[in-house]
Parts: sequence; structure tokens; C-alpha cells
Amino acid sequence: MAASASAALPATFTSAEARDLGLTRRQLRSLLERGDIERIARGVYRRADAELADFDLIEIVVKAPRATLCLTSALAEHGLTDTNPHEIDVALPRGTWQPVTGAPVRWHQFAADTFDVGRGSLRVDADHEIGLYDAARSIVDAFRLRHAIGEDVAFEALRRWLRGGGRPAELLRVANQLSGAQPALLRALQVLG
Repeated sequence: MAASASAALPATFTSAEARDLGLTRRQLRSLLERGDIERIARGVYRRADAELADFDLIEIVVKAPRATLCLTSALAEHGLTDTNPHEIDVALPRGTWQPVTGAPVRWHQFAADTFDVGRGSLRVDADHEIGLYDAARSIVDAFRLRHAIGEDVAFEALRRWLRGGGRPAELLRVANQLSGAQPALLRALQVLG
């Protein structure tokens, strides 16, 4: 297979997409052996000439398009914690299938009716974006699920956010839309206020 054929592939693709483009398993294996493509996860490949990107995040979003960075991973993206989790915290709407990944993922199920509250996106590469909860939603979730990530992480994030000009009213607006966060968040705001 000519190198130009590998250039016709998208930067990241699945084996099924390669098959749909007319590549056989043998051709795919040949591209791998020559170094024209690399395997980034089971059934997920990337052209060797594609821009650098976080392969774990690409695998997650390819296998779960509604995946959204949450909790400690989202707090880290917003610069609200120094904690570097050994697993990527990823939320899916409750009832959504959780794919098996080679990436170290800790899956969370969030209520479908509030899943999009504070949900934006983070560009992973030219072709992919992964969901990312905004800073306010991430802090509220940290207090809602402080038993899972630690109360110290939630307090640290809140302190940093307030020092950076964050407004308590914004947090309370988000907390009113999600269950279980408001009492702990109000206590924390009183302590820090």
C-alpha cells in the first residue's frame, strides 16, 4: 500500500473506519509495521504524522462521545488543584454504557437530566473534543462527591476559585440545579468567608 493511502486516513481512526475506507487487515498491519500509523488503543489507530495529542483522551472520546471530564480531572484542567489523579475522572449520563479502555479511567454516572449543566468542551486535537465541566460545576461536584475525591480537594478548589475572582452566587446557582451539594457548599463558603 502506498504511503499516500495512509495520508488519506483521518488523524485518528478505528479499525472499522479503516475497513470502511477500503483497507484490509493486512494493509492495516503493514502500515503499523512500517510506522505509518500507530496503535493508541485496542481498535484505535493514529497516523504517525498527526499532531501530538493526549492518546488517553482521544481513546476515551472515540469510544464514548458523550464522555466529560469531571471531578479531580476537571479541577486540574481549570488549575484548581495540584492533585494529579492516577485515573482520569470521566462522567457519562446515567445508564450509558461504559466502554473498556486501555486508558486509566474512573467512570462516573451523572443524572441524565442535569448532565449538561456547566458542560463545555476541551479540544484534544484537530478532530476531537472531549466534554469538560466548567469550574463552577466542577467545584459543586467536588462537594457533592467529596466522599469519593476527598474534602481537602474540594476545599482547595473552592479557595483557589474564590481567590481568582470566582463568585459564590455562581456556585449556588449551579448547586441549586444539582442535588446534594448546597448544604456542604454553604458551610464551606461560611468557613472561608
